[in-house]
Amino acid sequence: MEGNRILSSLNYFSVFFAPFLLPIIIYFVVHNIEVKKHAKTAFLSHLLPIATAILFLFFLLPALTGSSGTVFILLIVALVVVSLVNVVVFVWNIVKGIQILSR
Repeated sequence: MEGNRILSSLNYFSVFFAPFLLPIIIYFVVHNIEVKKHAKTAFLSHLLPIATAILFLFFLLPALTGSSGTVFILLIVALVVVSLVNVVVFVWNIVKGIQILSR
């Protein structure tokens, strides 16, 4: 059971070194259902910053083509939201990894 806890927490700590690769590998290699659940959750949480970055690009394109002040303000707001989401996801992964290790 100790190894399963370490693998489960490693899924979340992989945000530091292999955000997508490690949870996918652990998901397909390990047979423990709880570890698989944590691998899937960690993988989805690692996808969230990518999704927000793609969303930010949709706000960036109109800002590059237009010179409206409203578009620029919208771009700044989108950048702040994307940054906040990325920081929250990063901290959440660290907290979740520590919670699993401390059980």
